[in-house]
Amino acid sequence: FMQATHKAQRHPLLRRLGGFLLAGGTGFLLDASILLALTGRLGLDPFSARLAAITCAALWTWQINRHVSFGRAHDGAVREGLRYFLVVVSAAAINYAVYAAVLLGVPGVSALVALVAATAISMGVSFTGFDRFVFRKKQKAAEEPPSVPPRNGA
Repeated sequence: FMQATHKAQRHPLLRRLGGFLLAGGTGFLLDASILLALTGRLGLDPFSARLAAITCAALWTWQINRHVSFGRAHDGAVREGLRYFLVVVSAAAINYAVYAAVLLGVPGVSALVALVAATAISMGVSFTGFDRFVFRKKQKAAEEPPSVPPRNGA
């Protein structure tokens, strides 16, 4: 474990990817737990319960990705949170579209196979969106070449 941790510190991509997988895995467990509690114990309908559960899971994964996986963005939590929301909603839409396309386009395919394909693609979209859009670091301003003083009498 210590060796893996040391490698992740030396390789930022491994750290981001490991944190991303941690966030996603724990987010799924939180999502499922809240969904089951709201539908089973409180008798809430599964659609309303899912909205509450996925909202909690998204907030949870945002914090793990913010503090463990990618680090904070340069422009503050509100803007970062809005970008996170956009990526999560986009990835969910892609996930559903791929899921539906596989089910409709591949005769006899199981829902589980469609889910795995959709999840793999949407994970790639999420990771790229988080890494390049949500948690982007402030770019250093390109150094301008020193200005040449104007010539007199030219």
